[in-house]
Amino acid sequence: MGEARYTNKGFGLKQVIGGQVVRDYASPLVDRLRAEGFVLVAGDLTFRLAQEFGFCYGVDRAIEYAYETREKFPDKNLFITGEIIHNPRVNARLVEMGIRFLDAEDGGTSCAQLSAQDVVLLPAFGVPVATMARLREAGCIVVDTTCGSVLNVWKNVERYAKEGFTALIHGKWDHEETRATSSRALLHPGGQYLIVRDMDEALVAAAYVERGGNAAAFCVRFENAIAPGFDPDVHLLRLGCANQTTMLSGESLAIAERMRQALSARFGPEEGAARFRAFDTICSATQERQDALHALIDGHTLDLLLVLGGYNSSNTTHLLEIGLAKGVPTYHISDAACLSSAEAIRHQPLGASAETISRGWLGEGPRVIGMTAGASTPNAELERVIRRVASLRGVEPA
Repeated sequence: MGEARYTNKGFGLKQVIGGQVVRDYASPLVDRLRAEGFVLVAGDLTFRLAQEFGFCYGVDRAIEYAYETREKFPDKNLFITGEIIHNPRVNARLVEMGIRFLDAEDGGTSCAQLSAQDVVLLPAFGVPVATMARLREAGCIVVDTTCGSVLNVWKNVERYAKEGFTALIHGKWDHEETRATSSRALLHPGGQYLIVRDMDEALVAAAYVERGGNAAAFCVRFENAIAPGFDPDVHLLRLGCANQTTMLSGESLAIAERMRQALSARFGPEEGAARFRAFDTICSATQERQDALHALIDGHTLDLLLVLGGYNSSNTTHLLEIGLAKGVPTYHISDAACLSSAEAIRHQPLGASAETISRGWLGEGPRVIGMTAGASTPNAELERVIRRVASLRGVEPA
């Protein structure tokens, strides 16, 4: 693809679109909260905000590039391969700007229908190798917003494949980022991957490394999470660990250690070490948000915790997991509208695929409310939630 048909650096229009981005996503109230020690008092409610939350650098960059692209090509058809980030309000705003989703279920445009006159945005998660090949064939202009942390994982996965190691990826096989990452293993002849969602799945793989087993049953167990032609009797004997950048850091590290132990048990410490590779590829923003939430909960007594972000946001879901693991009543909400009343809250429980309604969430009397937000959540949404909670008690943030 010629250089004029591809960019991953934007168009230098940040000064032009900056005001619009601020209007859409910034929050003076959250800025003040940050400046005043991450605490805000409204009547008998005390809001305590984790010290790292919301938009990360990669998300900021992806949104800026989307706005710049619309500004650069006001008269062209502009598409995106999928959600630019996992936030429904942000994606809805892009639709308002005339950016359409490729392969939409409502009969939208497909890659095969694109022409050289069209412009296509790649989301922060990246796209699989096959999708990129189809875009090259179409000859359209491609604006790549793939996050640098994701690119770092890709480099490691490609290196594993080149050196004859199967990429064992801690992630969700149906997540856009993991689909893109796993496809990188197939760029080299013989490249292989196995995706494990959690420690339970990693333990299945570790047991097979140590003792062998029924290869056909293993492949059925992981049918959506293995490369074509995967043979556990061959491809579990040299492993390189990587991860979806938004997973729980501690679990990723524990999975890598368990696989190292399995290879050591099978082949002995020296040969086992030679058959194992691992790099810490959790993105720094994910780690910072997890660490900040631990610090918030460990440093203060919270009556409840609100975790704000898209329900399909992996990094947001892991913040919910942390709150629950620490014994705090924790609710994952997508926006302020989930706060139906002081009695009822709409939220999505951990591991669920749909919202539920819980009652008595806010309670009576003085309450300390912890808050955090996933890396795809704008500050403006945090402000809407704070104001909504306060309004349920008939008070205004000072």
